[in-house]
Amino acid sequence: MVINQAQINLIKDQQAHAIVAKTMTSEQLELAISGKWFKIWVPKSLGGLGLSLSEGMQFLEEIAYHDGGLAWTITLCSGANLFVGFIDPKTGEEIFQNPAVCLGGSGRASGYAEKEEAGYRIKGHWKYATGAPHLTHFTANCIITEKGIPMLDESGQPLVYSFFFDRDDVLIHYDWDTFGLECTASHSFSVENHFVEDSRSFVIKESESTWPDLLYQYPFIPFAELTLLSNFIGMYKRFLDLVEKYFIIKSQDQVWLQEKGKDRFKQLDLFQQDFNKRRNLIQGLTERSWENQESGIDNTMMFQKIAQESRDFVSVIKKNTVELFPICGIGAAQRDQEMNIVFRNIFTATQHSLLQQ
Repeated sequence: MVINQAQINLIKDQQAHAIVAKTMTSEQLELAISGKWFKIWVPKSLGGLGLSLSEGMQFLEEIAYHDGGLAWTITLCSGANLFVGFIDPKTGEEIFQNPAVCLGGSGRASGYAEKEEAGYRIKGHWKYATGAPHLTHFTANCIITEKGIPMLDESGQPLVYSFFFDRDDVLIHYDWDTFGLECTASHSFSVENHFVEDSRSFVIKESESTWPDLLYQYPFIPFAELTLLSNFIGMYKRFLDLVEKYFIIKSQDQVWLQEKGKDRFKQLDLFQQDFNKRRNLIQGLTERSWENQESGIDNTMMFQKIAQESRDFVSVIKKNTVELFPICGIGAAQRDQEMNIVFRNIFTATQHSLLQQ
């Protein structure tokens, strides 16, 4: 799946507007809906694109290269739309008839669901629902209770189910105010004394999938690690390209070129070589794990490798970005400059707990 030049132009044109608005612009939203970008992991039979894992990762990386904030929103919302593969099929068919359907929410179990006849009564408060202003449904994890007492799973831990609510059934708390990824509008939300039917609950586990597509047999954690990493890869590649562009301009100054330029270019070249090596490794691991999943080969070791390499990659991205940023001039410190925007997006993204060491 390739982004065409007209789409790239629109993405670049709208980036600054979205940062100021602290949410996706109407133009960005229309682009995402018309292109089915929120539905990259949704089966074609439900109006989605039905991409493979590698195809979707490449697509997310490309968007992140042009606008990390937009890519982060697409990644998290499309990742939530993937839950269609785990919810009641009839309910999924009804919901995904809407071309603008967009799920999003929180994976933290900061709510409670009291078991009642034919459903659950929900209360809770959840943080960081990416894309909150344009979500049609909110997803949330809840600890299951019966008569106020938490139920336990097979391992003796609190039993947790996932739920989804219509937009009108939640209260959005507009509290997202970060120095990067501003347009993701990852606001908190809450639900109080709200009843949902059993069909609004689901378990994000490959053994509980309700659709036969291979993607829904692929465990969610490595899927989340790889798709989130795609954002870092795209943003970091853009950052390296911007640094190279800055060095090329600076090299017109012969004094700078003689005193600093050669060492700067050498340093950047080493970072670029390391980037390509790590990116190729991740791509290879992704493809092999997908093939293993398709062939029924145990992926335990492969998933462990993906987890470690993903975290190592993000750690290197943080270190190298910090090393390069101070030598890119005062222009890099200007908030409206692309290098500054990419820098802010990378370091806001690092606050997500999933890929931290």
